[in-house]
Amino acid sequence: MSSTKYILGVFDDPDDMMHGIDKLQKNSVPIYDVYTPMPIHGIEAKLNIKDSRLGYAAFMFGCLGGSIMFGMVYYMLVHDWPMNIGGKNAFAIPDFVPVTFEWTILWTSFGMTFTFFFATHLFPGRTPRVMDLRATNDKFVIAIDAKGNIPHDDITNLLKEAGATEVKHNDRKYVSYE
Repeated sequence: MSSTKYILGVFDDPDDMMHGIDKLQKNSVPIYDVYTPMPIHGIEAKLNIKDSRLGYAAFMFGCLGGSIMFGMVYYMLVHDWPMNIGGKNAFAIPDFVPVTFEWTILWTSFGMTFTFFFATHLFPGRTPRVMDLRATNDKFVIAIDAKGNIPHDDITNLLKEAGATEVKHNDRKYVSYE
């Protein structure tokens, strides 16, 4: 039994890689992931990747930060230590707007930073997980899960026909930097 976990098709050109994706999908070969050194227009639609829900998370972090700060300012200036300054009302909402806005932005940015680290598993100090290190520089890589797929030779031939310069059979999920 083969210990191959992933078959990697390495391409020099993004158009060849897109042609390889078409060829694999036409032959019902499920693609695990695609690694590119730059964004490729239209690849999300081709791979049927859903829209990100990060916008909802950003909205929720902003609402949380704004609500916490509005509540803190209201408590401190109206209940805890009300001051009569020039006969103005203690609960003057325009006075609360700048600091509430600032905290909304602060909580959104910190919340999204932590969400990014959580979603990508790229916590500070952790070694990045990459299928092929050249995909961060100048190569385009299609990763195919080798378990329970059509014969490996057929996948290799499909990738070669599409223009792959190299086809690798990986026995582990990620390449380490050590």
